[in-house]
Amino acid sequence: MKSPNASYLAAGLVLLLLVVAIAFKPFTIINAGERGVIMQFGQVQEQVLPEGLHPIIPIVNTVKKLSVRVQKHQIPAQAASKDLQDVFTDVALNWHITPEKANTIFQQIGDEQQVVERIINPAIEEVLKAVMALYTAEQIITKRGEVKTGIDDLLKSRLAQYNVDVDDISLVNIRFSQRFSEAVEAKQIAEQEAKRAEFITLKAAQEAQAEINRAKGQAEAQRLLRENLTPQILQKQAIEKWDGKFPTVLGGNGALPFINVAPGELSTPMQPS
Repeated sequence: MKSPNASYLAAGLVLLLLVVAIAFKPFTIINAGERGVIMQFGQVQEQVLPEGLHPIIPIVNTVKKLSVRVQKHQIPAQAASKDLQDVFTDVALNWHITPEKANTIFQQIGDEQQVVERIINPAIEEVLKAVMALYTAEQIITKRGEVKTGIDDLLKSRLAQYNVDVDDISLVNIRFSQRFSEAVEAKQIAEQEAKRAEFITLKAAQEAQAEINRAKGQAEAQRLLRENLTPQILQKQAIEKWDGKFPTVLGGNGALPFINVAPGELSTPMQPS
């Protein structure tokens, strides 16, 4: 039969072990969307812990957890165009740490905040300046898709060197200096006025040409009419238009206008046979 002292000693030992286990944590839990970087006496190890429960050696091993979820970062940036116009925009970047390279990133750069400050922000500024310098201010507006593709490709390539994956890039609210914006607006107004003046000139020329064509047509019709109207045709047209009434005023020779019939012939009664 065990003595009470032995029972108390065993219980105390179990309790001590439990306290030690809780205090020194001989295990670690990696949550969803995280990776664990194992360090042995402060030295980063090659193994990257995936999600789940993992045993570790207290005091000897420590674990740094890094998020590998997609993170959004937005930064205001400024660059100069090929024609030396100031370009302002906000770059919105969705990115995440390459999961299997979490240990390398932590060893070379640090945690997520240090990745943003030391790698992402400088890369965005340098890439934006390099790409914008290839286009004039007008081309940046008219070829926005091409400009964005150039920024996408260059930034993805740049960040991939540091094991940072780019999910999406957006250029938010591209704008220029106030002076340039006013110059663009003035140019657009001038172009609209020039097009309007061109339209008015073209319309006037078309109307003038139409008037000339009408005049030519009328002149040609008159010419043809003069050529075809013989005295016989004129007399025939006059007879067709006559209403059967004689004029009260006769011509100088006593003949009716347009009809070679003497008035005396019309007034002499016919003799019975």
